[in-house]
Amino acid sequence: MTELPPGYPVLAEADVVLRDGSVCRLRPIKPSDADAIRHFHSRQSDESIYLRFFAPMRTLSDRDIKRFTEVDYHDRMALVATIGDDIIGIGRYDRVGPHTAEVAFNISDDYHGKGIGSVLLEHLAAIAHAGDITEFEAEVLPHNRKMLSVFSEAGYQVSRRLEDGVVTLHFAIEPTAESLSVRFAREHRAESQSVRAMLHPASVAVIGASRRERAIGHQVLKQVLDGGFTGQVHAVNPDAGEILGLTAVRTVGEIDGGVELAVIAVPAERVTQVVLECAAAGVKTLLIISSGFAEVDEAGAARQQEVLRLARTHGMRVLGPNSFGLINNDPAVSLNATLTPVIPRPGHLGLFSQSGALAIANLDSAARRNLGISVFASAGNRVDVSGNDLMQYWVDDERTHAVGLYLESMGNPRKFSRVARHLASNKPVIVVKPASATYGAPPGHKVRKPKVKPHVFGSMLQQAGVIHCENVHQMFDVAQLLVHQPLPAGRRVAIVGNSSQLAALCADNATERGLEVVHGPVAIPTEASAREFQRAVDAAFGDPDVDSVIVCFIPPVGALDQEVVEALRHAASRSDKPCVATLLGLLGVDEGGDAAFLHETGDVADDTPRQAVPLYPMPEEAIRALALATDYGQWRDKDKGETVVRDGIDRWAARALLDRVLEEDPEGRALTSDESRELLAAYGIDVWPRFEAADADEAVAIAEEVGYPVVVKSLSPLVRGQALLEGIRVDLHDAHAVRSAFEALDRRLAPMDANYFVVQRMARPGVSTVLSTLEDPLFGPVVSFSIAGAPTTLLDDIAYRIPPLTDVDVRELVEDLKLAPLLMGHDGAAPVDRAALEDILGRLSIMSDDFLELSSVELNPVVAHPEGATVLGADVMIAPVTRRRIDTGARSLT
Repeated sequence: MTELPPGYPVLAEADVVLRDGSVCRLRPIKPSDADAIRHFHSRQSDESIYLRFFAPMRTLSDRDIKRFTEVDYHDRMALVATIGDDIIGIGRYDRVGPHTAEVAFNISDDYHGKGIGSVLLEHLAAIAHAGDITEFEAEVLPHNRKMLSVFSEAGYQVSRRLEDGVVTLHFAIEPTAESLSVRFAREHRAESQSVRAMLHPASVAVIGASRRERAIGHQVLKQVLDGGFTGQVHAVNPDAGEILGLTAVRTVGEIDGGVELAVIAVPAERVTQVVLECAAAGVKTLLIISSGFAEVDEAGAARQQEVLRLARTHGMRVLGPNSFGLINNDPAVSLNATLTPVIPRPGHLGLFSQSGALAIANLDSAARRNLGISVFASAGNRVDVSGNDLMQYWVDDERTHAVGLYLESMGNPRKFSRVARHLASNKPVIVVKPASATYGAPPGHKVRKPKVKPHVFGSMLQQAGVIHCENVHQMFDVAQLLVHQPLPAGRRVAIVGNSSQLAALCADNATERGLEVVHGPVAIPTEASAREFQRAVDAAFGDPDVDSVIVCFIPPVGALDQEVVEALRHAASRSDKPCVATLLGLLGVDEGGDAAFLHETGDVADDTPRQAVPLYPMPEEAIRALALATDYGQWRDKDKGETVVRDGIDRWAARALLDRVLEEDPEGRALTSDESRELLAAYGIDVWPRFEAADADEAVAIAEEVGYPVVVKSLSPLVRGQALLEGIRVDLHDAHAVRSAFEALDRRLAPMDANYFVVQRMARPGVSTVLSTLEDPLFGPVVSFSIAGAPTTLLDDIAYRIPPLTDVDVRELVEDLKLAPLLMGHDGAAPVDRAALEDILGRLSIMSDDFLELSSVELNPVVAHPEGATVLGADVMIAPVTRRRIDTGARSLT
């Protein structure tokens, strides 16, 4: 392996999806790239060379090559985009002023139109912005429209000046709402396209196809053929011959016309060679069914990593390994590349599963419920394509109206939150993730271990508008309602049944789940006729105060009267209000007790959702599904707010402080009180000073200096927030009171080595709160809010959010606490100044998002009172940046 040059920034390496869905590698340039640069330059047209250098430089001199390839990675930075061994794009900046750099690009003629210039600009801007460069400038010839568009379409505020036949561009590289929007939109289009290439292939090759019926390769090939795939199907087997009526070829490279999707079902030790053969043959996407990778042992993990490296090096996306396969029920494709012949009918639910075993269960459950699916994918070990990628695809897929994901692990929660929020704004996203205190991942899944509590995961889903279910059964309960019924307009429900006990049970259950019973519960007599039942149901649907209808009907004897079924069909079909039903005894409910549908008559076109009433075996399941759908409907309708911004932030002052500390202590450390106050002041957070006192005399002297009244308190973690071991004396108005308080606390706490005291000016009385942020290995920055003391430590009453936050997120962060009424004026007390609290939370969230070095920040206590909020203590821990944090700065596959 070539030795890296001094200062080479490994963290700047990234794999990126291009506009056409292929993958390229970005990395800093190295002196060893000299020959590759010459080769790149030799393939460029005369026009491209002139547009880049403003001169006909047909060849590059040794001096030019040295200048281009040898950079210091700080004042002079260059990135190359590569596929395989070829350089396909170069981007660079050179500092020309204290905070300004000139940027330039050169893109291979063979790769124009793939968005390489835009990707390079994003990454160069992110690298420069992480240092002390704030502005880019560029010189472009007026007729170089492609390069001019790279700058003009990036979302920055670009100024132009034409002078001496050259356009000079100038723009600040600080991320803006517009530049972030552009980046996310480009990422969405690229990742959606990469998944589309996998789900809509014109040709499929099954590599490892076998004549043995029980072989995996045989089974997959059979499902592809029997499923009626509309494209070309090829069998690849080194022994050739005929398999299932197809003439097999020895390698994928022998297939005329190329292959868009290769399904790999060969022994694990052969997969890397097959991937190389696919790369040489120009295959676009890979589905690896084969097992025997990271789920087995360390050797398998190394093999899995090599497969990923080879695939990305050659521009291919990978689903798997150890995948159960994928399905696209679109009649224009009809692709069943799985191991099962029994798949759900075409429909409008998109499904994603990591587990192969659960994939089978998911498909079986959907089929038994008569719940149609649009697309299904199993990620297996999730080495590359993940649920995030599928969600990007589903945003634009008109055939998918709701999405269900079974997640065993999560590699990039921060990106998941952002993408899921985008998707959930238009389509329901339902997530099942097994509860685990440690987020334990199954074998084969590469996941960073989080430091935060498991509640953060649920808070993240809530923030993103995702419906969180405990198991697959609940997921399908919710899905069959959301796919086949309109969203509830509100929380008001009507309940109609033919049993007073059952109707009362429904009402209690609905109220427990936050629904408001405004009609009924109506209980018609058990022996009532179908006409009486219809009148009751019609009245429920016709009530203008009702948003949703719950129906429960038990037949008095034997099977359910068909007239009752028709009555409900008739009422539901004429209303735009959702309805859930428990009709015990209805013909068509599965023998296993799963829910089915009460359909209108006959089939409908596949591209139109069925107007069907979802049925449930028990009322509790119906009501739980309705409550979750109602919560989602209200989230979708609410104002999501605007991204938090605050005046008075000096990012460069904070940057200078962190750099200074890390230069002195490269391993990181806790900031001193003065350093913490300086850092927080740069973000407009004022921390009241506190002064150490070694004895009572010093405490009195400090009190005289800061002014009465004061507090004396211990900073020992043994007493902070304790009710039984008090470590503070407040409202001290004179020297005698200070001396007495200090001596009493010293006698009490010295035996426990907890007599570390400070004196601080007395704040206005109010509610003590704790505001904090933690840089988590899995989630990135996590902001939390709680009431100080026992509620936090004993009841775990803490609210969490993932930055970047909106103003609504900040408001809900405060409101989510069970003890939030203490802040709102509980029991006659005056409400605190919530705006002041929310201002500090917003500033803290921005700071945590800006600096990876902030390992943890705790503001404790922050006393909230009617006239404001006073920050009395701050503890800050910083650490060096050892990795590229996920989902920040520029697009990157992780």
